Amino acid sequence: MKRLALLLFLLPLLASAEPANVIRATELKQQPATDSATLAALPENAAVEALERKGGWTRVKTSSGEGWVRMLVLRYKPGTAKAGDSGAKEIYNVARTGSSGTQTTTGVRGLSAEQIANAQPNPAEMNKLKAFAADRGTASGFAAEGSLNAKSVEYPTP
Repeated sequence: MKRLALLLFLLPLLASAEPANVIRATELKQQPATDSATLAALPENAAVEALERKGGWTRVKTSSGEGWVRMLVLRYKPGTAKAGDSGAKEIYNVARTGSSGTQTTTGVRGLSAEQIANAQPNPAEMNKLKAFAADRGTASGFAAEGSLNAKSVEYPTP
């Protein structure tokens, strides 16, 4: 009987959703994978409810249905606790996982020594980079708009 009462007490905590916003336009996916079917396009600042996390993905509920978005496109709303909240959800999360759940982790994979040794220049990509270059006049104008001042910097010696 006590277990049933405890389960009934904790059940609402498991089903609660966290309000959030999408920080940039993104796709609502059917499954938590980049190659999954796209269900809808979500605009920047779209309101969602975060339901579940799986790897780098979060299942969300939107006005256009439920689906998955990348975890890093969400910004959770601060101060979403309602009047009268006891903090039981946070205590439950700490007891269940050892964490309050307020954490973001990203990873970057570097190049191996073999990949660096076998690297070959790509002229087409270098030409694309040239399209991003700014001439001295454009750069100076941009700096002036931002009230930036010129500063000499010595190059480090190898």
